[in-house]
Amino acid sequence: MKVKFGLLPRIIVAIALGVLIGSIAPENLVRVFATFTSIFGNFLNFIVPLIILGFIAPGIAKLGTGSGKLLGISTIVAYISTVLAGVFAFVVAMLILPGIMDGRTMANLDDPANALATTFIKLEMAPLFGVMSALLLAFLLGIGMAATGSKTMISFFDEFQIIIEKAISVVIIPLLPFYIFGIFANMAYGGAVMEILSLFGIVFVMIITLHWVMLVLQYGTAGSLTKQNPFKMLKTMLPAYFTALGTQSSAATIPVTLRQARKTGADERVADFSVPLFATIHLSGSTITLVSCAIGVVLLTGQNPDFASFFPFILMLGVTMIAAPGVPGGAVMAAIGLLQTMLGFDATMVALMIALYMAQDSFGTAANVTGDGALANIVDRLTNGRKVKNTA
Repeated sequence: MKVKFGLLPRIIVAIALGVLIGSIAPENLVRVFATFTSIFGNFLNFIVPLIILGFIAPGIAKLGTGSGKLLGISTIVAYISTVLAGVFAFVVAMLILPGIMDGRTMANLDDPANALATTFIKLEMAPLFGVMSALLLAFLLGIGMAATGSKTMISFFDEFQIIIEKAISVVIIPLLPFYIFGIFANMAYGGAVMEILSLFGIVFVMIITLHWVMLVLQYGTAGSLTKQNPFKMLKTMLPAYFTALGTQSSAATIPVTLRQARKTGADERVADFSVPLFATIHLSGSTITLVSCAIGVVLLTGQNPDFASFFPFILMLGVTMIAAPGVPGGAVMAAIGLLQTMLGFDATMVALMIALYMAQDSFGTAANVTGDGALANIVDRLTNGRKVKNTA
């Protein structure tokens, strides 16, 4: 039987090999790795605006084709849940990470820029347009398609999204381990790797804990509205959680999520509409992961995160990740542009962010889909105002 070597194991191996080889390799060999990471990073910068346009425009267009009241309430509930998850993650991360890291940053190097190996060549790949231009264009086209019902444009963007998803799944995702390997090899060569590895373990444990606290809050809200036992509702949704851990895809988990959401007591009509919708617009778990990882990376570079810069970033995350592809890492790929423009991430910070996020991607996806069951019950209560049968 053929054993599948998943993305997470490949990333772990890439980090381990990068640390080992970067610690002992000569400068010229590390420069080879640095050259690859530079070229790949430039390609990411090129494709980010296309990812934003390809995901958001058709996502908004499709939101306009649903059942009015049900669509509006479902969208608002999902967005509020996603934003609250991001704010919650920011508060907890700022309470925990600065004290635990205790001044361990890459800035402690004598000269971080000179300590890292330089590239042999620089290959510029200028984006067709900037991130904010892509966001504005995506909103304009998405709202326009929804308002006019343009089948031709929607069909075009559906196919355009498929092309972008193929680029991510066939090119970017397979090369990510090599990209991360190159980054960690360069960091090990420059002497900054121990600070990074210590951050990984701390952030990983914190994020998983935050996911489960958020799920308890979501089901506590749903249980209070529907007069059900929230922990029994959460237990009913566990098959969706573990399915998402394996698939790393909200879309691939929809059949299981839908089946379990019905078992929690959500009306079948509401569940059938809202669960597939939540698979693309409700990303509380991914937002917790992104915000926590971003704070960790900012602290690692010796900067001080502040709520004034992170809150707009959280608000935009709830929109930018709409219709992120059903492939591993879709959320972080869609968020790269915001990290660069709103938080000032450079290429190295983006690479660390990708490595941190991808190591925990399946857990964020699992938190997303498990929370969908709670939101389906909340929407059911808000739209129908019915008395749900107590299945506890």
